[in-house]
Amino acid sequence: MELAKSLEEQLKAAILTSDLIALENLLAPDLIFTNHLGQVVSKAQDIALHRSGLLKITDMETLEEMICAHNTSIVVSVLLRLSGSYAGSDASGQFRFTRVWALNAKLQWQVIAAHSSLIA
Repeated sequence: MELAKSLEEQLKAAILTSDLIALENLLAPDLIFTNHLGQVVSKAQDIALHRSGLLKITDMETLEEMICAHNTSIVVSVLLRLSGSYAGSDASGQFRFTRVWALNAKLQWQVIAAHSSLIA
């Protein structure tokens, strides 16, 4: 469980600072991320949003977290209160994220799949 918490903290820090190197390392090349609008976003698209400055996350408060660890994968469900903007418009709110972390061939943990939902 400590490993999962550490991975999630690394990802959170990378998102908050738009750390492109950390995101490159933490996200799998074939990442499948379904966002809260139902759009499927690739790793390249996700990193491009951070690089462009269109997506700016200024705060992430964890409200709930559930972790289920397996031998070579970890499933995380987290409820977050996000503050930020997208293309200059407010994008703040409560979101639930489900992420699947897996060990790659180099024995590095990476997010291979993620899904987000906006909590109304």
